[in-house]
Amino acid sequence: MSTLGSSPRRKEDRRLVTGHGRFVSDLELPRMRHVAFLRSPYGHARITGVDAGAARAAGYRVFTGADFAHVALRAQSALPSYVETDQPVIAHEKVCFAGETVAAVVARSRYHAEDGLELVEVDYDPLPPTVCAWDEPREPVHPEAPDNVLLQRTFDAGSVEDAFAAAAVVVERELVTNRHSGNPMECRAGVALWNAADGKLTFWNGTQVPHIVRNMIAELMDLPEGNVRVIAPDVGGGFGVKAVLYPEDVALCLMARAVPGVPLKWVEDRAEHLLAATHARDHRYLMKAGFAADGELLAVEADVTCNVGAYSVYPWTAGIEPLMAGGLLSGPYKLTNYRATVRGVATNTAPSGPYRGVARPSSVFAMEAVLDEGARELGLSGVDIRRRNLIRPEDIPYRMPSRLVDDSGHYDECLTKALDALGYDGFRAEQERRRGTDEPPIGIGFACYNELTGLGRAASAGPRMPFRTGHDACTVRMNPDGRVTVFSGVTSQGQGLETTMAQIVADGVGVSYDDVEVRIGDTDESLWGFGAFSSRQAVIGGGAAHRTAEAVKEKVLLLAAGLLEANPADLRVEDGQISVVGEQKPRMSVREVARVAYLESNRLPEGIEPGLEATRFYDPIRGAFAAGAQVAAVEVDRTTGELTILRYVCVEDAGRAMHPQIVDGQILGSIAQGIGGALYEHLVYDDDGNLSTGTLLDYLMPTSAEVPDMVIGHVAHPADNPLGVRGVGEGGTLGPNAVLAGAVADALGVRIDTLPITPATVWTVLQ
Repeated sequence: MSTLGSSPRRKEDRRLVTGHGRFVSDLELPRMRHVAFLRSPYGHARITGVDAGAARAAGYRVFTGADFAHVALRAQSALPSYVETDQPVIAHEKVCFAGETVAAVVARSRYHAEDGLELVEVDYDPLPPTVCAWDEPREPVHPEAPDNVLLQRTFDAGSVEDAFAAAAVVVERELVTNRHSGNPMECRAGVALWNAADGKLTFWNGTQVPHIVRNMIAELMDLPEGNVRVIAPDVGGGFGVKAVLYPEDVALCLMARAVPGVPLKWVEDRAEHLLAATHARDHRYLMKAGFAADGELLAVEADVTCNVGAYSVYPWTAGIEPLMAGGLLSGPYKLTNYRATVRGVATNTAPSGPYRGVARPSSVFAMEAVLDEGARELGLSGVDIRRRNLIRPEDIPYRMPSRLVDDSGHYDECLTKALDALGYDGFRAEQERRRGTDEPPIGIGFACYNELTGLGRAASAGPRMPFRTGHDACTVRMNPDGRVTVFSGVTSQGQGLETTMAQIVADGVGVSYDDVEVRIGDTDESLWGFGAFSSRQAVIGGGAAHRTAEAVKEKVLLLAAGLLEANPADLRVEDGQISVVGEQKPRMSVREVARVAYLESNRLPEGIEPGLEATRFYDPIRGAFAAGAQVAAVEVDRTTGELTILRYVCVEDAGRAMHPQIVDGQILGSIAQGIGGALYEHLVYDDDGNLSTGTLLDYLMPTSAEVPDMVIGHVAHPADNPLGVRGVGEGGTLGPNAVLAGAVADALGVRIDTLPITPATVWTVLQ
C-alpha cells in the first residue's frame, strides 16, 4: 500500500520530540577545546595593530588575521558587471562591518575562551561607514568598487516608453523593505578535527550545503576533496542562513589543522548571530506601472537597489537578491513591456545572503502595491485588477519578460479558493457597516505569487557561478534481510526529509515504509548533492530517489522472475511481497529475493549479478513553478496603530502533496516568518555602523501569540517531474508583506511604503 499522499508518523519525531536529536551543539569529543571569536566594534576601520601577547602569556592559543592572510573566500560569477572581492577568514587589514572577526581564542571552555578575548588588544583607525545602500558612499567598502556597486543588470523586454504613452493611468511608488534574517532555533555551529596521521579533516557543521562546504574547504586548505568529510547532523533550522560558507567555518578548520588531534568547537550565540550571520531583504524599489482603462497591465519600469552588506557571500555572490528580484518581479502577471535595473550595493553592514524566499517577499510587496495603486486610480477592486492580469492555464508555457518559463498558470484558481475560504463578501459587508462608526476599521489585503522551485541546470540557482546547481543523486541499497537503506544527497533542517524520502523509496521499491532507513547529511556516505535551497529537495532529491527506487524494483522483479520461472512483466511487488498479476496469494517475499542476491549466489539466474543496489541522478532541467495566493482581513486601532489579523488564508498549488501534514507545516511556518518580517523584525544600524537591534530584547520576533490561526487550502496540478511535485518550502513567505500592507491601506485609505508595519508606522501615516 503506497504511503505517498498520506501522513505517516515522521521518522525523525521519536528522537527530536524526546530530546535525543543529534545537533552540532550536542557533540562532545575527547580532548575537545572551544573557540571564541573577537569581533570588531567598528563598522569600518583599518586595523593598525593586534597584540595577543598577554593572552598567549596567560596560556591561551590565539589566532589572528596574520595567521591566515593567505586564505580568502572569493565568490565568483561570470556576469559581466560583477565585481569580485575577497572576504578574509579573519580580518587583518581592515574591518568592513561591526561584528567581523579579528581574532580567535582557543580554550578548555567557551567561558575561558571569552575571558581570553579580553586580553587581546586591537588598534583601529576608524573610517567613515556607509550603512544605506542608496546613499553616496563616503569611503568605498572595497577598492575594486569605488561606487560600492558589486553587480548591476538591466532586464529589458518590449517597449516601455510606448506602453506608458498609451496608458490610461501611470502610477509610481517608492517602497522600502526592512533588513532582517532567518534566526533559526540553532545558531551557526561547527566542530573541526584534523587527523595528522592520514591528513584528513572531519567537520561537523550545521549547514544546508555539506558538499559545497567540503568542496571549498578542500580547495582553500589545498587538500584532496576525499580527505575532507563534512557531516551535517540534525540542523535546527536553516532558512538560507546556513546555505553560506562563512569565514568562521574556514577559520575553524584551519585552526584545527594547527592543533592536530584536538577537536575545536564553536557554537554561535544569539548576539553573534544577529550581528554576523547573513542578513537579507534590505531593498528599495522605485516602481512605475502603466495600465489600460480596463486594468490591463501595460508596462512596468523598476529601479531596484539591494543592500548586500560588506561582502559577497560564498558561493551565492552579491547577485543572489538583486537578480532574483529582477527576474521574478513581474510574478504571476502577464506583461510584455518591462524594464528593471537591479544592483547589489556593498555597505558596512553584515553580509547579505539567501533567506527563505530570496528577494521575492520584497518584490511581491512592490508588485502588489502598484497593482493596488492602479486599481484605486481606475476605480477597480483589487480582485478585479489581479484577475485581469493573471497568467492562466491556456497561457502555459508562459515566457515571462525575464525569459523564465512559467509552467503553472493556476493563479486565479488559488485566488478564488482563498477568497471563498476568507469569506470575502462577508468581510466587505462588515467593512462597509463599520464606516462612520467608532469601531476599528477593517481592511482586506491580497497577494498572488509564483515560486520557482526545484531549479534545474537551465535555470540554475545563483548568478552564473563556476558550478551549475541542478542535479542530485540517490543510492538505494536493499540489504540481505529485505530492508532498504537510502543514501540521499538531500540535506534536512527539520522539514522531515527522512520521512518523505522513505515514502518515495518505499513506494518505488514496493516495501513497507517502516522497512526503509534514510541516511543524509554526510559527504562520505552519499554521492554529490547540492543541498537545501530554492525549494529543491522534493523536486530534485525526490526525483532522484524515485528513479533509483524504480531501478532497484526492476532488479528485484527480474531476479524473482528467474527464481519463479515467470515473466517479469507478470509480477508485482507491494508491501514487501511479490505476486503474479491476477493472483491473490504472494509467491515469495522481497526478503527471500534479497537473501538470494547476497547469500545464495548459486541460485542466481543466468546473467544476474549479486547484490540489490542502484544509484541514479535526476535533473529537472528547468524546475517547477508553484502558484499561490494569500488574502487576509485585519482591523486597525486608529488610536494606537495596532493591527489585529482577523483571518488569514493561503492557497497553494504544491502539485502532488507527498506528506500533506509536512506540506501544511512548511506553508504555515513560512507564513509565520513572513508575518514576522512584515510586522516585527528589523535589523537597524545607526549612522556609525553599529547594530542597534542586537538582542532579542530589541529585535522582535513573533511568538505563537502573534501568529494567527490560518486556513491552508490546496489545488493540485502535478508538475512535469517524476513525482508531479512542486516545492512548498518558501512560497508562504512571499505574501505577508503585500497582504498586510495592502490590508492596512484598505482599512485606512493610506499608503504603506516602508516595512515593517509597526504601530508607530501606522500611527505616523494616520497623522
